[in-house]
This record gives sequence, structure tokens and C-alpha cells, in this order.
Amino acid sequence: MRTIELGKSGLRVPAIAVGCMRINGLEPAGAERFVRAAIDEGAVFFDHADIYGRGACEEIFARAVGMSASVREKIILQSKCGIRPGVAFDFSKEHIMASVDGSLRRLKTDYLDVLLLHRPDALVEPEEVAEAFDALHRGGKVRHFGVSNQNPMQIQLLQKYARQPIVANQLQLSITNATMISQGLHVNMLDDAAVGRDGSALDFCRLSGITVQPWSPFQFGFFEGVFLGSEKYPELNAKIDELAEKYGASATAIAMAWLLRHPANMQPVTGTMNVQRLKDCVKATEIRLSRDDWYAIYMAAGNTLP
Repeated sequence: MRTIELGKSGLRVPAIAVGCMRINGLEPAGAERFVRAAIDEGAVFFDHADIYGRGACEEIFARAVGMSASVREKIILQSKCGIRPGVAFDFSKEHIMASVDGSLRRLKTDYLDVLLLHRPDALVEPEEVAEAFDALHRGGKVRHFGVSNQNPMQIQLLQKYARQPIVANQLQLSITNATMISQGLHVNMLDDAAVGRDGSALDFCRLSGITVQPWSPFQFGFFEGVFLGSEKYPELNAKIDELAEKYGASATAIAMAWLLRHPANMQPVTGTMNVQRLKDCVKATEIRLSRDDWYAIYMAAGNTLP
């Protein structure tokens, strides 16, 4: 598995992160097979959140991986906090500290390699977040910190007070949800693709040495479905199938390779619980699409060039 540096952390991580949001949909034996297969493929970076399965996903993962000191040394754990489902977003020091303690307990570990703040909190007090980060880092509970779904100004506000560098920003990005890319191509144009919806988050992260972690890399809309094989995207699927034959890979690998071809050096987060599809995602790290093929996929999804 190819590795990249996560932000400016000095931590080398696999180029593919394994998302564990759906692991609670597997039977215990299936969860164990999936986690073991991921580790065998070198996909040892596991992404969690305290709200996934209301905590159950972290517990299931810990059992599936057979958490122990020797196992912990081989894997990289990231979790997220800050969402109180249906109630509020909460970046208070009290909530962050309690959430981390809960994740550590469920994951049966003493520390997280990475903690992300999960979606922006309108009532965030960055000084308080900084206090939480300091306490967690000083106590050895969290080694690195990042955010999810935040724009450049929100990150800068947080970074003004936090001493620890923001190393990652988890953002929705796929071939069919590519406004982060299209707005950069349509600068100074009057069409809809020119509308900036994220404050140039992609460019900001590149300038700041923050790793972008695309989530839902195969979804269209907001969890509306997977574009691979979808009748909504016949031209895109035809192009992907054509290139799958050209590169000797699966459609899944080609779609993932599209994200990996971007020079931002992203770390996509998979969502599959299917071992073969995970292997296809890992295979994508060995594929480098040509410039023409990358643009052909981009336009086949309905994206345009000015």
C-alpha cells in the first residue's frame, strides 16, 4: 500500500482510509473477516466517529480486530466527535473530552492517532477547543488533530488558538460531487459551476499542508446512492468501464484512482464493508490515470469545462 504523510504530522499513513461507519451491519464473523482482510492489504488506517452506530461501530471494531497491545501497534485509529444527533453540534471542552474518553473505552485503546472535529459548531469557542486539544495531547490520549467539513476561515480561527497543527480536513468529494474542483476551473465565470461553496477549501488545504480526506467517494448527492452502475450516470459508467479495461482494473479501482490522481495527495475514506471492493480500492493506489483520462471521467459525470 502506498503511503502519504498526514498533513505536517510526520505520520505516514496508507493512501486509503477504511471507513467503519457501516461495520455494525456485519455479523461478528463478517466484521472480523473484513478487518483482517483490510490489515492484510496494508489498509491499516481506520476511520471512526463516536456517533457511528451510536458508539456500537467502535465496539464492534475493537472486538473484530482483537484489540491488544501488539495489534494496536500495527494500526492507525482516527475518530471524530462534536455531533449530538438531532440536538446540536458541540465543540465544548466538556463534550470533546467526554467523547474521546468514550471512544477510547469502546475501542479498547489508550490513545487515538487522530481526532477530528465532526462538522462545524456555530457556537464554537476556539479557546475552549484549544484547551481540550492541549489536555488530550498532554495526557497522551490524542496524538494529532484535524477537522471535518470545515472551510478555510473556520480552520484559521481554530488554528489561531490551537497549538497543535490541523493535519486533516474530511470533506465530501467524488466524481459526481466535485464542486471543490469545478469552482477552481470556472473562476471568473458566470455559470453555476463557478459558485464557491466551500471558500476554496481544496486550495487552502494544499497551501496549508492539510490532508484532504474525501468521504463518500462513490456517492452522488448526499447519500443518495452509488454512481457506479447507476442508470442516472450512463455516460460516466461507460467511460469508467472503458478505462477499467484499458488499465486492467475494476470500475471501483478506476473511480478511486480518479481521486488519487489529483495532486493534492488526498486520502479517500472508503465506506464499503465488502472485502473485494476494499481490495479494488487498494489496487487504485497503483494506478495513475493520464491527464486526458482524468478529464474524460470528469466530463462524463456531467461536469463541464469553461
